[in-house]
Amino acid sequence: MRTSLLLSLAAFTVSAQDWARQRLEKSPRHREWVTVKHDGRSVETFIVYPEAKQKSPIVLVIHEIFGLSDWAQEVADEVAEAGYIAVAPDLLSGMGPNGGRTSDFPEGGATEAVSHLNPDQVTADLNAAADYGLKLPASNGKLFVAGFCWGGGQSFRFATNRADLSAAFVFYGPPPANKEAMSRIKAPVYGFYGGNDARIDSTIPATKDQMKEAGKTYEPVIYEGAGHGFMRAGEAPDASEANRKARTEGWTRLKKLMSGSS
Repeated sequence: MRTSLLLSLAAFTVSAQDWARQRLEKSPRHREWVTVKHDGRSVETFIVYPEAKQKSPIVLVIHEIFGLSDWAQEVADEVAEAGYIAVAPDLLSGMGPNGGRTSDFPEGGATEAVSHLNPDQVTADLNAAADYGLKLPASNGKLFVAGFCWGGGQSFRFATNRADLSAAFVFYGPPPANKEAMSRIKAPVYGFYGGNDARIDSTIPATKDQMKEAGKTYEPVIYEGAGHGFMRAGEAPDASEANRKARTEGWTRLKKLMSGSS
């Protein structure tokens, strides 16, 4: 009961963050919704383009457990601001009331729905969205994935299923449940973790050993004093100093890593 209440309150807090919607609405960048179809599914996908002369890499953005919220859309815009085409699929497409998506769920409903998504469906949705992005005329054919919270775990797992990734960025998400799948990873995996997040941080030592044993690149960074979800919390008007600092440093690192791999 207590866990459900906390998740409901967290979901309300996320959905009530009007500041993210306001920042997105002020963005000068072109953004659009497209429907990506595959295997009988229609995945509503948010795409934001950078203002650039040259073709750009694709960054597949995987949302938190709260679904493709206003913040998830706003972070996609920030990815585009950095010079990349952001492709953010709503993995709750068709799963909401009356076949709707994240925005159609009542308060707290998206959280429960995301936690029960079928892993194979998630992989298929992500592959379809990535393929769609790579075929865009403005794409240069290079693919990254970045996920947050629940999406961080999915980003790590996606790396086990996608051979053409240039890099995977895992923001405070767990490693794949199937440890043997790590042997399939081709891309370097970079982790971003809050120091006050023992639930996730406790998985790092074993993950380092398993990735090393598999001969894979895994580079985790822990931002001291930051909590889980610091990329979102650190952007909020009431952000703590530690979360704000972690978010700033996290963005700087992310952009540097992508630039070095582009």
